[in-house]
Amino acid sequence: MSEYEKQLKAFTVLHRATSAVHEATKKDIQQNDLNLTEFAVMEMLYHKGDQPIQIIGKKVLIASSSITYVVDKLEKKGLVSRIACPSDRRVTFVSLTDQGKEMIESIFPSHEKKIASIFDVLSAEELQLLTEYLKRIGLHASKL
Repeated sequence: MSEYEKQLKAFTVLHRATSAVHEATKKDIQQNDLNLTEFAVMEMLYHKGDQPIQIIGKKVLIASSSITYVVDKLEKKGLVSRIACPSDRRVTFVSLTDQGKEMIESIFPSHEKKIASIFDVLSAEELQLLTEYLKRIGLHASKL
């Protein structure tokens, strides 16, 4: 097998594995009337606290135009609220409501278990190596 064929195979395996992990977590999250992006925003707010809307878009890896739509949907569901920054009118923070906190606290443990079950086929050492390799590939790809 040529070097190119090995690289193409690695790409295909990575893509299929990513898709499978994505689908497994998506099914789990959709049971709670959320999509993956909505869950990612709520999870970030749960672990990091109130965040400027611009930062959420960067951290959750979605376009700034899309983050507004996602926050609008979460706000309509009563799960988040917007808070104007008192010192900078250009900045709006997003915060979990009490209902949002209750929801994420009730669903996050099962999400955590789902992720653990996905990766439990790897030893601690294999998981560490996988993380290092994927980080290296991601950093290199971002420079290309």
